[in-house]
Amino acid sequence: MPPSVTDPDALLAELNAHRGELAERMGIMLTEASAHRVVATMPVAGNRQPYGLLHGGASVVLAETVGSYASMLAAQPDRAAVGIEISATHHRAATDGIVTAVATQVHAGSTLATYDIRITDEAGRPVCTCRLTCMLRDRPPAGGQTPGGRTQGGRTQGGPAPA
Repeated sequence: MPPSVTDPDALLAELNAHRGELAERMGIMLTEASAHRVVATMPVAGNRQPYGLLHGGASVVLAETVGSYASMLAAQPDRAAVGIEISATHHRAATDGIVTAVATQVHAGSTLATYDIRITDEAGRPVCTCRLTCMLRDRPPAGGQTPGGRTQGGRTQGGPAPA
């Protein structure tokens, strides 16, 4: 996140604009974002397995998305968060509507950040519970860029310049 983005609405717009190909393809939209809590929604339609149920892998993608964004926000502006471990317990099937994921910070240190993620259906019933741990790195791996366009070499691509 560019350090100059301090307005919550501007932050959400910036993060959603650079949420990545998979999150876009799956219809994931962030609705709240801070280092302590990130919330996002995802449609069940388009993310079902052959039985017509929300695919368990889709739940894990949603969980890793919200937990990774929260970890990135917990890291220093010149650092990147990369997932190193995720676990998921699937509680009930969702067949339609929207599911909501809420990532809540468990720990955020200088090298690791851990989040509990609860995914619920529109009735508030638990669909999946996850835990994600991210390593906080000095720069994006493999020449990647952080949301907002920061790259390893400090060049900006696809987003505002870092402050």
